[in-house]
This record gives sequence, C-alpha cells and structure tokens, in this order.
Amino acid sequence: MLYKRSSQLFADAEKVIPGGVNSPVRAFKGVGGTPIFVKSAKGAYLYDEDANQLIDYINSWGPMILGHAFQPVIDAITERAKLGTSFGMPTELETKIAELTVSMVPNIDKIRFVNSGTEACMSAIRLARGFTGRDKIIKFAGCYHGHSDSFLIQAGSGLSTFGTPNSPGVTQGTAKDTLLANYNDIENVKALFEANKNEIAAIIIEPVAGNMGCIPPVKGFLEDLRQVCSDNNTLLIFDEVMTGFRLAKGGAQELYNIQADIVCFGKVIGGGLPVGAFAAKNEIMNYLAPIGPVYQAGTLSGNPLAMAAGLAMLEALNQDTEIFKRLDEKTAYLENGIRKVLSNNNVEFTVNRVGSMISVHFDKGAVVDFKTAKNGDNETFKKFFHGLLNQGVYIAPSAYETWFITDALTYQDLDYTIDAIDKVSKEL
Repeated sequence: MLYKRSSQLFADAEKVIPGGVNSPVRAFKGVGGTPIFVKSAKGAYLYDEDANQLIDYINSWGPMILGHAFQPVIDAITERAKLGTSFGMPTELETKIAELTVSMVPNIDKIRFVNSGTEACMSAIRLARGFTGRDKIIKFAGCYHGHSDSFLIQAGSGLSTFGTPNSPGVTQGTAKDTLLANYNDIENVKALFEANKNEIAAIIIEPVAGNMGCIPPVKGFLEDLRQVCSDNNTLLIFDEVMTGFRLAKGGAQELYNIQADIVCFGKVIGGGLPVGAFAAKNEIMNYLAPIGPVYQAGTLSGNPLAMAAGLAMLEALNQDTEIFKRLDEKTAYLENGIRKVLSNNNVEFTVNRVGSMISVHFDKGAVVDFKTAKNGDNETFKKFFHGLLNQGVYIAPSAYETWFITDALTYQDLDYTIDAIDKVSKEL
C-alpha cells in the first residue's frame, strides 16, 4: 500500500505538534514507520488519506462497539448540535443517560459524568481518599488508568515504602502514596496491606487488563481482591473504561459477579465522543460536591453532544438482547482462526481473549501479568503489524494493547483477516 499523503501529513504535524501526534501510541514508535492518517470511517472500515480501505481492529480503542458512524449516534449528535453545543448548565439529557446507566449496571445508585477516562479515574481516587480519610492507593503494573500523576508511578518492588515517578513531572510526594502490585498476584497485594496497615484508601484495577494486551483475571483473583478490601475497609475501584458496556451490559461486575465500590467508565459510554464517568452507591457518591466535601467539577462535563451520543449508544446496547452473544461468537471465531493459522505456520504465540477483547502475544508461555507480557517477541510483532497493514488490516500499533471487535465486522471480514494472518505468518 502507498502512504504518500499520510507521510506528508505526518511531516507537517511534527512541525506544530509534539511528535506529530496528540497521543503517543499513534506515532508508531512501537512498530516503526509512519502513522496512518484517517480521512473517514464507516462500519468496520477505516479510509485513510491515500484512499486505502482498512479493516479496523482498534475501533477508536473500544467505543465503536457497533461500528463507525453508527447511524443512531450520528443522528443524535446532528439533531442535538442544532440546539447548541455547550451551555455549562444542566440538561435533561444528563438525567436520562444517568437513569439508563444506573439501570444497566449493578451495584450503583448515582453517576457523575466527566470528559475522559483519565478524569474519571482521577476523580474516583480523590473520592476514595476523601471517603476513607486515607492517602495511599494500590495500582497494578501494566494497568493504565490515564495520565493523572497518581497513575504514572513505578512504585518499586516488594514492600518499598517510597515510590519513584515513572514520568518526569510527577513529584516524589505523589509517588510515595501509590503502591505497585503485580496483576493476578493476591499474595503481593496482601503483603502491601501488611506493610501499610490502615493507610490504603483504594485498590484500582482494570478487571480485565487491556493495556498490556488482553489479560484476564485468574480464577479467584477478583474475588480475593474484594475480600481483602472488605477486610481492610478499603474501597475497590474497577476501571471499566474499556470493559464497561463491552463485556456485558453491566460490564465486568456483571460478567464476574463481583461488586466494586466505585466504577469508572469511558469509551462506549460516550458513543465515540469524549466522555468519562464514575459511579457508586449513595453512601460514597454523596461525598461529592455540592452535597459533600470532595470537590470535582468541569465546565464541559455533561456536554449535550456527548450525552446525546452516549444515550443513543447505550439505548442501542440495552435494546439489543443478542449483541454481547454476537460479539463473543465473532471474536471466538477470529480467535480459533488465528490459533489455527499461527500453529500451522509454526509460530510461537499465546492468544488471550475475554468477550470481544483479544490479543496475540508472540511467546508460547502464559501471559498473566506485565512481566510475562514483556516476554513477547517485539520484533516479530513489528513484522506482524506491518504485514497485516499491507494486507489492509489495522491492529493496534503496539504489542501491549488489546484488539477491540465491533459488531459491524462480518464473517467475510473475519475470514479475510484470518487469511491475511496466514499469509503474514508464513514470513515470521
């Protein structure tokens, strides 16, 4: 494929935007080459500035669960825009989408809308600290909760008391209050509690990790986390920015039958527009201003365009009783095809999947945490990525990102993808 115009657009962007992109993964640093500039998208397909058609397996990192330019969402945005795009005042739409969300998701009474998943997770942590009166949090290596200071931490191994910031600009003071645990390692979590008695406000976790590839929780892990939190009067926060309304109507809480204390949303809940949210029971949510002491605000929170898009998306998912079954079946079909062709071509690999989240790791060992995810052969992944791109299939330009399946994909698209993987794997 030719990417002449994309290459020129990237060169132009580098002159006025740091690295030429507004989010680092888009720069193709993990795979090499020049980023693809998109002109339009429809259904399961992207159309780039060089008029190439690509089957899309990132789907804006998750929200396009029903495909790009999903007509009910487009209609909702269009009609709402005619009435004004932002007011900084309440609208009925906010109440409608809040009521629908509370009805779909277990174990929540109230929800507060924000503008991104980062903002949702940042606000959830502040709320947890305010509610418990404690400062420290536990996060897991390889889990990404946005670029708020508290989450950009490499807190050290074992029982290290003081953390080290993972990004310049994050202070040591912030770092020391973030404890790092190993995903799927409950004994590591218990050791942190033992070393920090009555100091931990919350554990925040992606119940299904998506930022080190797709990594499911091992059997009993989420249940044990729930028990540890209950035993220590610590809040359990599920970051369902990726999993919410994708793995089930009620997200990972419904799928695994685990009740979190606070749940964070994004991606799907905005129908493709910038939206995030966090939700909990009344006891916790009533700690938020203006009725409680924990302050959180945003001029664009509850933006009418975003609320209209999100409401249309959630209504479509709520009314379609077969949507999650179809997504699971399509992704299982893709998984089986990938396993078959990679095995036939003697490629060492591991495939992880939960529902419509799936990833391919080029290592034969089990991938259960960030350490094992890093065992994958990145050079093989680079060849895999560019080989598929040349075949017209677009996957995440990073070995540490999950793929997201959309219901707009047909079985013909899936067969084409499997055939493309077969062709590429012969050269790996």
